[in-house]
Amino acid sequence: MIWILDLMILILVVVCALVAINVKDLLSATIIFGVYSFAMCLLWAEMGAVDVAFTEATVGAGISTILFVAAILHTSRRSKD
Repeated sequence: MIWILDLMILILVVVCALVAINVKDLLSATIIFGVYSFAMCLLWAEMGAVDVAFTEATVGAGISTILFVAAILHTSRRSKD
């Protein structure tokens, strides 16, 4: 029964990676990247690597997403496409 949860999280990780690559808007890509990092955190925790999951949650889903969003919000667009 637990392998179904692992499979669902793994599918979510792959879908998030593909969507983050193909999306045009940088803010959307950053938020999808945060979801990807959180799903990886869940996957690490499910496999029993709690220290790696905690690091992924704080650095991957937390700090880097906040820094990316702040960097995007502090830049201006050159074109309106």
